[in-house]
Amino acid sequence: MSIRHAAVALSAAACFSAMACSRPAESPRWPGGTLVDLSHEYSDQTVFWPTADPFKLEKVADGMTPQGYYYAANNFATSEHGGTHLDAPVHFAKGHWSVEQIPLDRLTGDAVVVDVTAASGRQPDYRAATGDFTAWEAANGQIGPGAIVLIRTGYSKLWPDAAKYLGTAERGQEAVAKLHFPGLHPDAAKWLAETRKVKAVGLDTASIDYGQSTLYESHRILYERDIPAFENLTNLDRLPARGAIVIALPMKIKGGSGAPLRAIAILR
Repeated sequence: MSIRHAAVALSAAACFSAMACSRPAESPRWPGGTLVDLSHEYSDQTVFWPTADPFKLEKVADGMTPQGYYYAANNFATSEHGGTHLDAPVHFAKGHWSVEQIPLDRLTGDAVVVDVTAASGRQPDYRAATGDFTAWEAANGQIGPGAIVLIRTGYSKLWPDAAKYLGTAERGQEAVAKLHFPGLHPDAAKWLAETRKVKAVGLDTASIDYGQSTLYESHRILYERDIPAFENLTNLDRLPARGAIVIALPMKIKGGSGAPLRAIAILR
């Protein structure tokens, strides 16, 4: 090879190297692992708050068409706050995020699962306390900023028996006073929001506040800080104390105070 040809080859190699170095970094790949469904299905058996309209599915078509092919279609109607669903901050905090305004990164992230099934089994009105979270940290390490905290009460196993899951199967405003199920203590909600800077909180009961709440303080504490909640989750017993990734994507309802939620976990 002549000196001239060698110089051209070196120049081309340098140019190619510079181009390769200037390429944008590839986006992170979708994490691999076992997928766990954290959502209950919607049907006429779905548990709803006593004052909320239940899920309805209206069959529009189901059969063979005159042209010889099969066709199915339905209409559905549902309250925002029933089944496995998301509470948007605006649900209890005026002027805060509605469903479509919640950034996606607040709905995805590393999960920590705090198990309070023993206490909840003894006391239907149990409220997960700050001590439950500090005890979890003593065994598993500190809850990092941006974590999604999931509270496992064990109540998912009672679904869809409303009498056992909610404390009453009665419907209407008068039934609200008869609700009994675990939730999150307001002091713990404030501690998670202010000292651990969590991005979302979820649990396997019908409400972040326990059934006998009348002021819904934990809702207000979280939502005033734009921390959304996931309610009526399931399969939390399949998740480790830490290490799973949660992806919780609601129906994107403009102006919604809540929405049906398909939540999954990835076990790495």
